[in-house]
Amino acid sequence: MSDGKKIIIIKKKKAGHHGHHGGSWKVAYADFVTAMMAFFLVMWIMGMDEGVKDMVQGYFTNPVGFKRAYSGGLNILSQGSSPIASDVQGLMILSRREQREAFERTAGEIRTELTGRGLLADSGAAIEVVVTDEGLRIELMETDDEAIFFSSGSATLTNRLDQVLNTVAEELDRLPNPVVIEGHTDAAPFGRADYTNWELSVDRANAARRALLAGGLGGDRIAEVRGYAETRPKSPTEPFDPRNRRISLLLPFREEIRLEVVTPGDRIMDGAADLIEAESEAPGATATAETTDETSTQGAGTPGGGGV
Repeated sequence: MSDGKKIIIIKKKKAGHHGHHGGSWKVAYADFVTAMMAFFLVMWIMGMDEGVKDMVQGYFTNPVGFKRAYSGGLNILSQGSSPIASDVQGLMILSRREQREAFERTAGEIRTELTGRGLLADSGAAIEVVVTDEGLRIELMETDDEAIFFSSGSATLTNRLDQVLNTVAEELDRLPNPVVIEGHTDAAPFGRADYTNWELSVDRANAARRALLAGGLGGDRIAEVRGYAETRPKSPTEPFDPRNRRISLLLPFREEIRLEVVTPGDRIMDGAADLIEAESEAPGATATAETTDETSTQGAGTPGGGGV
């Protein structure tokens, strides 16, 4: 420059921004919070009394049946905590796993008894005892044209079928599940217009019901007697197969749950009721009490005045 001054040029470089990291940290934080919540929930439940823990376990074992049992609005978590104990007098949780084990044991015992009594050897019939998704199913089927269980076109039981049903009744009587009896026929039409396979299947199922009752099965255990004629064949591709002529016994799974809980609050209310009853018998005093499932009100009279 002519004046001798130096020109200073300052260049500023703008630092580039790092790439956007997204919300991955939020996922990690959410996982952390969820884990902490689960941890404290477990610690909270562990601090409760044994009765409440049994009921919590019952919910996770059979949620559907547990919800039905508490459809009236009872809250299991309000029944007790660590400082207050509750006595569970009756707790029966019928889970499918427990029932399936009982069914499998009974199925094995039925097979053993039938074999030991010689009811399966050279009988010309088949007896199938299996545990399905419905429950315990027992199929009593013909295997050839020889009438082993029922005479052709008749609802009268043969002596062999009567013995089989008596044996089965002894084993089923040990289970609490209801019994459904089904009658089935093959597709051969019946010779009479006023008596079809529908009537025949129902009559055979009812005859089986009477044999089970005679064998010792309780009458209150029979839930249904069904007749399906030829509509539910054992061999769908062979409607005239002798195996379609059969009697089926079904013991379905039970879903309900029964609970009876007695808490200290119940004992207090019982004691208060006794006290009110005692005071009401004293001269010069009156008392009224009204108790419901959820609330209880009580009042005591004063000398010369009415009870409130």
